[in-house]
Amino acid sequence: MHDEPITLLVVEDNDLDVENIHRIFSKLGIKHPIVRAKDGVEGLSLLKSGAGNQGTKGRRAVLLDLNMPRMNGFEFLGEVRKDPAISHTPVFVMTTSDRPKDIHAAYQFNIAGYLVKSFSRDQMIAAVSALNAFWNICEFPNAQ
Repeated sequence: MHDEPITLLVVEDNDLDVENIHRIFSKLGIKHPIVRAKDGVEGLSLLKSGAGNQGTKGRRAVLLDLNMPRMNGFEFLGEVRKDPAISHTPVFVMTTSDRPKDIHAAYQFNIAGYLVKSFSRDQMIAAVSALNAFWNICEFPNAQ
Protein backbone atom coordinates (compact mmCIF):
# COMPACT_ATOMS: atom_id res chain seq x y z
CA MET A 1 0.00 0.00 0.00
CA HIS A 2 1.04 3.53 -0.70
CA ASP A 3 0.89 6.41 1.73
CA GLU A 4 1.42 9.13 -0.86
CA PRO A 5 -1.75 10.59 -2.38
CA ILE A 6 -2.91 10.26 -5.93
CA THR A 7 -4.10 13.39 -7.67
CA LEU A 8 -7.50 12.60 -9.11
CA LEU A 9 -8.38 14.60 -12.20
CA VAL A 10 -12.18 14.57 -12.43
CA VAL A 11 -13.24 15.44 -15.97
CA GLU A 12 -16.94 16.11 -15.49
CA ASP A 13 -19.30 18.85 -16.67
CA ASN A 14 -22.01 18.19 -14.06
CA ASP A 15 -21.45 20.29 -10.91
CA LEU A 16 -23.69 18.05 -8.79
CA ASP A 17 -21.74 14.91 -9.72
CA VAL A 18 -18.46 16.61 -8.76
CA GLU A 19 -19.98 17.79 -5.49
CA ASN A 20 -21.11 14.22 -4.77
CA ILE A 21 -17.59 12.92 -5.38
CA HIS A 22 -16.20 15.50 -2.93
CA ARG A 23 -18.81 14.54 -0.32
CA ILE A 24 -18.10 10.84 -0.68
CA PHE A 25 -14.34 11.41 -0.42
CA SER A 26 -14.95 13.41 2.76
CA LYS A 27 -17.35 10.80 4.20
CA LEU A 28 -14.82 8.02 3.55
CA GLY A 29 -11.85 10.06 4.79
CA ILE A 30 -10.11 9.88 1.41
CA LYS A 31 -7.36 12.48 1.29
CA HIS A 32 -6.44 12.31 -2.41
CA PRO A 33 -6.48 15.79 -3.93
CA ILE A 34 -9.15 16.38 -6.57
CA VAL A 35 -8.59 18.64 -9.56
CA ARG A 36 -11.65 19.29 -11.71
CA ALA A 37 -11.98 19.94 -15.42
CA LYS A 38 -15.39 20.81 -16.87
CA ASP A 39 -14.77 19.14 -20.23
CA GLY A 40 -12.21 17.19 -22.20
CA VAL A 41 -10.43 20.28 -23.53
CA GLU A 42 -9.78 21.58 -20.02
CA GLY A 43 -8.95 18.09 -18.76
CA LEU A 44 -6.39 17.51 -21.49
CA SER A 45 -4.76 20.87 -20.76
CA LEU A 46 -4.56 20.10 -17.02
CA LEU A 47 -3.21 16.61 -17.64
CA LYS A 48 -0.53 17.83 -20.03
CA SER A 49 0.54 20.65 -17.71
CA GLY A 50 0.71 18.34 -14.66
CA ALA A 51 -1.59 20.69 -12.76
CA GLY A 52 -2.37 19.57 -9.25
CA ASN A 53 0.51 17.11 -8.91
CA GLN A 54 2.39 19.11 -6.28
CA GLY A 55 3.29 16.83 -3.40
CA THR A 56 1.93 13.68 -5.06
CA LYS A 57 5.15 12.47 -6.69
CA GLY A 58 3.29 12.51 -9.97
CA ARG A 59 0.84 9.73 -9.04
CA ARG A 60 -2.40 10.55 -10.77
CA ALA A 61 -5.54 9.04 -12.21
CA VAL A 62 -8.47 10.36 -14.21
CA LEU A 63 -12.16 9.91 -13.44
CA LEU A 64 -13.86 10.65 -16.75
CA ASP A 65 -17.40 11.35 -17.87
CA LEU A 66 -18.17 10.51 -21.50
CA ASN A 67 -20.95 13.00 -22.29
CA MET A 68 -19.51 16.51 -22.18
CA PRO A 69 -19.45 19.64 -24.35
CA ARG A 70 -16.51 20.74 -26.53
CA MET A 71 -14.58 17.45 -26.22
CA ASN A 72 -16.39 14.33 -25.07
CA GLY A 73 -14.82 11.48 -23.14
CA PHE A 74 -14.00 9.38 -26.21
CA GLU A 75 -12.25 12.31 -27.88
CA PHE A 76 -10.37 12.96 -24.64
CA LEU A 77 -9.28 9.30 -24.44
CA GLY A 78 -8.08 9.41 -28.04
CA GLU A 79 -5.93 12.47 -27.35
CA VAL A 80 -4.53 11.04 -24.11
CA ARG A 81 -3.59 7.69 -25.62
CA LYS A 82 -1.78 9.18 -28.61
CA ASP A 83 0.39 11.53 -26.49
CA PRO A 84 3.45 9.62 -25.20
CA ALA A 85 3.88 12.03 -22.27
CA ILE A 86 0.46 11.16 -20.77
CA SER A 87 -0.61 7.95 -22.54
CA HIS A 88 0.21 5.84 -19.47
CA THR A 89 -2.28 7.72 -17.25
CA PRO A 90 -4.86 5.40 -15.65
CA VAL A 91 -8.37 6.47 -16.66
CA PHE A 92 -11.57 5.29 -15.02
CA VAL A 93 -14.81 6.11 -16.79
CA MET A 94 -17.77 7.12 -14.62
CA THR A 95 -20.75 7.95 -16.80
CA THR A 96 -24.51 7.53 -17.12
CA SER A 97 -24.19 5.39 -20.24
CA ASP A 98 -24.68 1.67 -19.75
CA ARG A 99 -24.82 1.01 -23.48
CA PRO A 100 -22.67 -1.99 -24.42
CA LYS A 101 -21.40 -0.03 -27.45
CA ASP A 102 -20.02 2.74 -25.19
CA ILE A 103 -18.51 0.28 -22.72
CA HIS A 104 -16.76 -1.62 -25.52
CA ALA A 105 -15.57 1.62 -27.16
CA ALA A 106 -14.15 2.92 -23.88
CA TYR A 107 -12.19 -0.28 -23.24
CA GLN A 108 -10.66 0.05 -26.71
CA PHE A 109 -8.76 2.99 -25.19
CA ASN A 110 -7.30 0.79 -22.43
CA ILE A 111 -9.28 2.32 -19.59
CA ALA A 112 -8.74 0.94 -16.10
CA GLY A 113 -12.46 0.55 -15.34
CA TYR A 114 -15.99 1.58 -16.30
CA LEU A 115 -18.62 2.63 -13.75
CA VAL A 116 -22.22 3.57 -14.48
CA LYS A 117 -23.45 6.57 -12.46
CA SER A 118 -27.06 5.40 -12.29
CA PHE A 119 -26.51 3.49 -9.05
CA SER A 120 -27.77 4.55 -5.62
CA ARG A 121 -25.82 6.74 -3.19
CA ASP A 122 -24.85 3.65 -1.16
CA GLN A 123 -23.61 1.93 -4.32
CA MET A 124 -21.69 5.08 -5.27
CA ILE A 125 -20.04 5.15 -1.84
CA ALA A 126 -19.13 1.46 -2.21
CA ALA A 127 -17.75 2.08 -5.72
CA VAL A 128 -15.58 5.01 -4.61
CA SER A 129 -14.39 3.03 -1.59
CA ALA A 130 -13.41 0.13 -3.86
CA LEU A 131 -11.62 2.53 -6.25
CA ASN A 132 -9.72 4.03 -3.34
CA ALA A 133 -8.66 0.57 -2.14
CA PHE A 134 -7.57 -0.26 -5.69
CA TRP A 135 -5.59 2.99 -6.03
CA ASN A 136 -3.85 2.32 -2.72
CA ILE A 137 -2.57 -1.13 -3.68
CA CYS A 138 -1.66 -0.44 -7.32
CA GLU A 139 1.60 0.82 -8.66
CA PHE A 140 0.96 3.93 -10.78
CA PRO A 141 3.39 5.32 -13.32
CA ASN A 142 4.74 8.68 -12.22
CA ALA A 143 3.77 11.69 -14.31
CA GLN A 144 6.55 12.88 -16.53
